Amino acid sequence: MKKILVPIDFSKPSEYASKLASTIAKKANSEVHLLHMVELPTGFVDMGSGTNFSIPESMLYIRKVRDRMLDYKKQFFPKNNNIKHAIRFQSPYDGIQDYSKKNGTDLIIMGAKGHTNLEEILIGSNTEKIVRNSDIPVIVTKKNGDHFIPKDLVFASSFKPDKTQAFERFLEFAENFDSKIHLLKVNTPQKFENTQETNKRIKKFIEKYDLKNYTINVYNDSSIEKGILNFSNKINADIIALATHGRSGLAHIFNGSITKHLSKKSIKPMLTFKV
Repeated sequence: MKKILVPIDFSKPSEYASKLASTIAKKANSEVHLLHMVELPTGFVDMGSGTNFSIPESMLYIRKVRDRMLDYKKQFFPKNNNIKHAIRFQSPYDGIQDYSKKNGTDLIIMGAKGHTNLEEILIGSNTEKIVRNSDIPVIVTKKNGDHFIPKDLVFASSFKPDKTQAFERFLEFAENFDSKIHLLKVNTPQKFENTQETNKRIKKFIEKYDLKNYTINVYNDSSIEKGILNFSNKINADIIALATHGRSGLAHIFNGSITKHLSKKSIKPMLTFKV
């Protein structure tokens, strides 16, 4: 995690992401890049040719954004030494993707919108699009990261061979912290597997890794989504990590039909890896 990218729009979710990034960066000695996107109107080509957005007004706006970025760095990263910032005139999704690739980003941390329950996270938002399509690991948070201490990390998986790369990237993240790793396989009525078979597969999956502080867990629930969230809430996990499959992404987890009873405190930061 040499380079962490935090897209910001000065909203509360951005503040949550920034606080989380500050904590992680201090622990991992990472360089943090703050990125603010200015999305131009459709059809906008030239600031000075017949548009309502003149060059002097543009320069004044950029200076104001720059000053706000500098104040933002002082407010949320007072104890971080290596903080950079950039302003790009691009759509949020394209800008985040392009910047992360060009700058060799190792981790993206983003805030998610919503108020109380999971159904209020906006599917189709820039955050969810990044999660679905980014080849770089993404942490999504919608809670205050002021006192974030990653003591308990959940890695939820089927533990099939195609999840190996995601697990190895997860271990790269986890090794920065003295955390306990909870390996989780959720059983559902539709895809039931006995505990003995599951334990055997998980042990085979991790046998080549030198894991010390970990648990193996088989959790029964009515759906995989509920199982992941309910188990993580039960042990008060600090992060939920899982692999995503491109377009399917986390849409099925952020669906309004599940876990409406979970309170805001139950929503954990999610670390995702595209496979």
